[in-house]
Amino acid sequence: MGKRIISQARGKGSLSYQARKQAFIYRIGYPIVSGKAEVLKIFHSAAHSAPLVKLKIGKSIFFNPAFDGIIKGQSVTLGGEECASGNVLSLKNISVSTRIFNVECNPGDGGKMIRTSGSSAQLYKRYDDGKIGILMPDRHEIKLDGDCRATIGVIAGGGRKQKPMMKAGVHHYKAKARNKLWPRTSAVGTNAVDHPFGSGRGKRIKSKTAKRNAPPGRRVGHISPSRTGRKKR
Repeated sequence: MGKRIISQARGKGSLSYQARKQAFIYRIGYPIVSGKAEVLKIFHSAAHSAPLVKLKIGKSIFFNPAFDGIIKGQSVTLGGEECASGNVLSLKNISVSTRIFNVECNPGDGGKMIRTSGSSAQLYKRYDDGKIGILMPDRHEIKLDGDCRATIGVIAGGGRKQKPMMKAGVHHYKAKARNKLWPRTSAVGTNAVDHPFGSGRGKRIKSKTAKRNAPPGRRVGHISPSRTGRKKR
């Protein structure tokens, strides 16, 4: 029968597919309270590409991606209408064309989008129904509730991809911290017993589409695609 393919092995959850629990001890989010928050510490987290900041507001401690230009001891505001870098505001109180990050998908979820190093979105448009148009980094627009919160500015660490990984061990620990299998062998480069596309079987005239209810050993290639090939003009 051959050995289990990657999708089957990941489902089992062996040590090769387990992330380090110590890397995910910091949870990014916004507190419910509003007011002035102080930047206590700027540090690196293995599970995040961007540096994180530890902030304190009253007795509450929370973590957020660091914005470009932040310094230790700086004060930022949660709530209000002042559009300064590092402040956390509702989208309805942010002016158009402002750069934002760590945007909430739903009011109160703590921020789910735009959290990688060097990234930012742009507040694009206001609609009559109260929705706010956000221009994402890939230049497509999404509509969000005006009560969703976001942080003003651009996330720090924009030059991360400009530094090459000189040693394979660096890439190994980076992938290990994020529960990524590395190095990855291409499907056609494996043996025939290890993958349905192994030993060049994927290059033969055979459909690469898999049914949605197919077993794990067959869920490779295009999973229940709506269409394949070029669209006819």
